[in-house]
Amino acid sequence: MSSGKRVNIGIVGLGYWGPNLVRNFSEVSNCYVAMACDSDEGRLKPIKRRYPYVEVTTRYEDLVSSKDIDAIAIATPVVSHYELAKYALEKGKHVLVEKPLCANVKEAEDLMKISQSQGKILMVDHTFLYTGSVRKAKELISRGEIGELYYFDSVRINLGLFRPDVNVIWDLAPHDISIAQYLMKEEPVSVSVLGRDFSNNKIACIAYMTLRYKSGIIAHIHVSWLSPVKIRRIIIGGSKKMIIYDDVEPTEKIKVYDSGIEFDYDKENPLQPTYRLGDINLPRLGQREALLVEAEHFVDCILKGEKPLTDAAFGLAIVKVLEAGDISLKEGGREVKL
Repeated sequence: MSSGKRVNIGIVGLGYWGPNLVRNFSEVSNCYVAMACDSDEGRLKPIKRRYPYVEVTTRYEDLVSSKDIDAIAIATPVVSHYELAKYALEKGKHVLVEKPLCANVKEAEDLMKISQSQGKILMVDHTFLYTGSVRKAKELISRGEIGELYYFDSVRINLGLFRPDVNVIWDLAPHDISIAQYLMKEEPVSVSVLGRDFSNNKIACIAYMTLRYKSGIIAHIHVSWLSPVKIRRIIIGGSKKMIIYDDVEPTEKIKVYDSGIEFDYDKENPLQPTYRLGDINLPRLGQREALLVEAEHFVDCILKGEKPLTDAAFGLAIVKVLEAGDISLKEGGREVKL
């Protein structure tokens, strides 16, 4: 194991996301990428060329059994998360898992119990919570600038990569569910989902999810792999101001609108509202790569014994919504209590 001043990490899964983990953890000053693993030898060669000091292997057991490795980052399909994370935790490793945490609630609860009994950190890679944009939205809401939150309206669509293992809500909606949970400080009390499969493989490729909260807030999430355009937009409505977060925008990702509607019930016609159309503010955002911020956070939590922002409990809450969403989807949009 490391001396305690540095975290040695191994990374499993070098498809789409894994190489980004290798790159960012390599930039963390008190972290050393000791080993990278993938069952496909062809994915190991470019990693070895770019990072010659990183040991590569096709055997996951090599990562877990290494006494020099303190933590393991898992970037594999969701169906494999449980077994890989369980094996690592039981062998005394800290674990970072790509979103979502697991394929069902039972698995997620089990992993959380194992991490607690082992005294090891289990963190979920909900990367958007570490972006400058989402953190700025959180700051504005926490300062009361937006006022009372009314709604959260999200669209995450594109002509996407069809996944054979999960439907579109498991693929795309975790981003928006996690952002909503981070911004609102509360979990939804019910979920309903309408969706369709257009490819005859019984995997929904377009879906509309509605989350209801005890406070009265409504969140609506539209996800799709069947859009001719790529849209990544969230609108947050409040009693004082409104926020538009457009992740496709290269620079002006967050816009704060001093806009709203007010009703004067002392007027003869109280249902005729007064419209407030004020300034549009473009707040300054942090420009550091979100995954680097997240990697630093994971390493710091290990070294300092602190609780991660996106810990196992946070990841479990997202899986609960997704699992209930699947039930609703299969039952034609029935509202499922959480």
